Amino acid sequence: MQAAEVKTIADARKIIEERELKFVKVGLFDIDGVMRGKYMSRDKFLSVLEKGFGFCDVVLGWDSQDQLYDNVKLTGWHTGYGDAQVRILPDTCRELPNEDATLLFLAEFTGAAEAVCPRGLLRRVITRAGDLGYHVEAACEFEFFLFDETPDTVREKRFQNLKTISPGYFGYSMLRNSVHSGFYEELLNTCEAMGFPLEGLHAETGPGVLEAALAHSDGLLAADRGALFKTYTKVLAQRCGWLATFMAKWSPDWPGQSGHLHLSLRGLEGAPVFYDKTQSHNMSETMRHFIGGQQALMPEFLSMIAPTVNSFTRLIPGFWAPTAANWGVENRTCALRAIPGSEKSQRVEYRITAADINPYIAIAAALGSGLWGIENRIEPDAPIVGNAYDDDAPQKRQLPRTLTEAAAALRKSKAASELFGDEFCEHYAATREWEEREFRKHITDWEMARYFEII
Repeated sequence: MQAAEVKTIADARKIIEERELKFVKVGLFDIDGVMRGKYMSRDKFLSVLEKGFGFCDVVLGWDSQDQLYDNVKLTGWHTGYGDAQVRILPDTCRELPNEDATLLFLAEFTGAAEAVCPRGLLRRVITRAGDLGYHVEAACEFEFFLFDETPDTVREKRFQNLKTISPGYFGYSMLRNSVHSGFYEELLNTCEAMGFPLEGLHAETGPGVLEAALAHSDGLLAADRGALFKTYTKVLAQRCGWLATFMAKWSPDWPGQSGHLHLSLRGLEGAPVFYDKTQSHNMSETMRHFIGGQQALMPEFLSMIAPTVNSFTRLIPGFWAPTAANWGVENRTCALRAIPGSEKSQRVEYRITAADINPYIAIAAALGSGLWGIENRIEPDAPIVGNAYDDDAPQKRQLPRTLTEAAAALRKSKAASELFGDEFCEHYAATREWEEREFRKHITDWEMARYFEII
């Protein structure tokens, strides 16, 4: 039996018994999109397949550096960091290249913790789409830099003077991908074997930067694929003696790293709803209202799609990252790019997102705002023609400038409360406020160079 054939609990039991596995890997994704998990013995795994198991809820109560939040209600010293219930998802079974003696299964939080579970959040938004009569299709694109470094050497160098795997600008380089063909091929094969195949992989413009376009799928699977791609690209790079980063912007000298999302809707019978050949650019009324909702709510949802302090360093003019909630037709300077095409390819590209996103939360924000636009028949502004950086966007379309400001906007958003639930909005906003408070504790090199002697 192949991993891709596993759909049910019975299938999961069967494949483990057929392969005589002694242990299984189980993983889930936290608020920051970091994969957490463990090895489970065969007997333990089979015993919890139906009823689930307890997983320490600290993974919902700490940040990406395992530092404990002091401002959330769900868990903390006040609750004693007990176990949260987790369910195993049989249909997420995957092969693990280089780990032939085991399989990987994803899990998600249930019970009280489900309200803030990233995967559970997206599942609820997708259910809303289904209730409205829509099937969601999505795909992620990620840019990531590769360094000829290790986790140890970057720390020894204090993240300064790092060596990328190649120098200079050289986008779409056949030279680079031929020289490093071994890595390219291994990444392509790993993605195929693990069930998140790539439609394209190429050298981007910048030293050691690649861009990967994942194949489109239904919305929840697209998020699984995006989250797993980030994790196992890092795994593969480190196995090769390299290091991959998906942070939004690692150097002031080079463009940031995007994490664009492609979204489209179909009727439950499969008919496309974004395509209307009688309308300009083949854009249906539904697609127009979807874009209208995304544009209107982008300022309120920004913390869900720009989740780190570093995210905001990318949102500057002239570096292929949007700076306002605007849209255009085939315009890559805009936050939202309407892509005209055939019935199969008509879609919206949500371009404001960077590679540092949690795919579950970002897709939930992009999709939820679009559905809200359809439900409320929100008309977008006129599309931007030409350079969006030259556009004098209305004040209501300006984006928050800091993570704390963005978190406050999410807290106040009535639409966010309706779409995502009060518990998620409160918990998530608190985690983003914590993130910026942690940043404020530190003195940057820029501050030292600017103020130490002169001021």
